[in-house]
Amino acid sequence: SSSSAASDVYKRQLSLLLTFGSFGLVMHGALSHTITIVGVVALCVLQLLVQLVYFLHMGASKSARDNLAAFVFTVLIIAIIVGGSAWVLYNMNVNMGHAM
Repeated sequence: SSSSAASDVYKRQLSLLLTFGSFGLVMHGALSHTITIVGVVALCVLQLLVQLVYFLHMGASKSARDNLAAFVFTVLIIAIIVGGSAWVLYNMNVNMGHAM
């Protein structure tokens, strides 16, 4: 239907706008380094939300709860692995006598 097609175009345009917004912030170079980083991180978070809601169909509806629970579990496991690895590497560095 045309309503669904128009909605899909809007979703893609929003995703592209956020992508090109981040690219423009970095390439323009007129803003300070701090403002550029904050802007890119903010646009990154918005892009993540757009991708999760519009393209992966994650939300609060009954049918999407299983997908959302699996996603949250995956993020938790990745955070544990990355955080644990960083902790081990930091402690190894401290115990080897090299200042970090």
